[in-house]
Amino acid sequence: MSSTQYWFAGSTEEFTPPQLVEQAKAAEQAGFDALGVSDHFAPWFPGGQGSQAWITLTAIGAATKLPLATGVTPVVHHYHPGVVAQAFAALESLYPGRVTLGVGSGEALNETPLGLDWPSLKEQQARFDAGLEAINRLWDGETVTMDAGWFALKEAKLWTLPENRPRMIVSAFGPKAAKIAAERGDGLWTLGDPESAPPVVDAYKAACSDLGKEPGTIIMQSGISWAKTQDEVLRGARKWKPTQLPELYTKDIADQVDMQQRADAQMSDEEFAHEGFIASADPDEHVERVREIADLGADAVCLQLIGSADPMGTIRTYGESVLPKLRS
Repeated sequence: MSSTQYWFAGSTEEFTPPQLVEQAKAAEQAGFDALGVSDHFAPWFPGGQGSQAWITLTAIGAATKLPLATGVTPVVHHYHPGVVAQAFAALESLYPGRVTLGVGSGEALNETPLGLDWPSLKEQQARFDAGLEAINRLWDGETVTMDAGWFALKEAKLWTLPENRPRMIVSAFGPKAAKIAAERGDGLWTLGDPESAPPVVDAYKAACSDLGKEPGTIIMQSGISWAKTQDEVLRGARKWKPTQLPELYTKDIADQVDMQQRADAQMSDEEFAHEGFIASADPDEHVERVREIADLGADAVCLQLIGSADPMGTIRTYGESVLPKLRS
């Protein structure tokens, strides 16, 4: 039997909070090992959604019993690290032993609508590192005074702490972010791409070794979409093509129409469906592609539901035809 865990994630960029709660309940029944939601202020495409992830995750926690996670919360500007630390300490108090804070450095899509002049990659990583330092120190019960330029804490402490601190898994797409993950987090979160994932994982493990610590949990992520026909799948999911463009994670690009045009110019629907995310009407293709991700060394594969063709059918198909084969 496979030891890899298979997590389900709902998309705040596409579905409303009530829909996300129902999807999570269905995913628990289908046999997924953990439940999560993406954490975005704005969608990747015109006409999407932008619900608040932490509130939605709290409702999911009340309606289910599985572990919970955000995949991932941006810590660069619009979330003050002190508020992130407080929110997830509260979640852990509500749902002991179930809470994982997935954190990343965000995108212009998330940050510029709230007033940020999008910084250079070097500045993004410096902000990210300082934010994670603050969260860890607050979770450790410290009274913290620090000025990181983009945020400050003045004799701040968390007055309500859970019995055990939440777990923090740090998103990384390159070697510098992988080093931050090794120093600040309890594991690594990266895309389940056969080309990009191995060097990121190697950099993470090497940084852990340099720090004298064992590597933590390695999570690899992909989007998934299923429907009865491939045409239906593509009609519902092709709007997610911008998520496959690396420049949207580092450069000052936040206009949804512009992002769609860039994606359509650089990538065909077929490339997106069969080489990017897993958007297929064939359950066996889902099994094969997810297994390839697991074989890259993932302790958990986080599968984010995308596409409007048949969301609940996608969950049902995973429960009936995909997860059993992955675990056999």
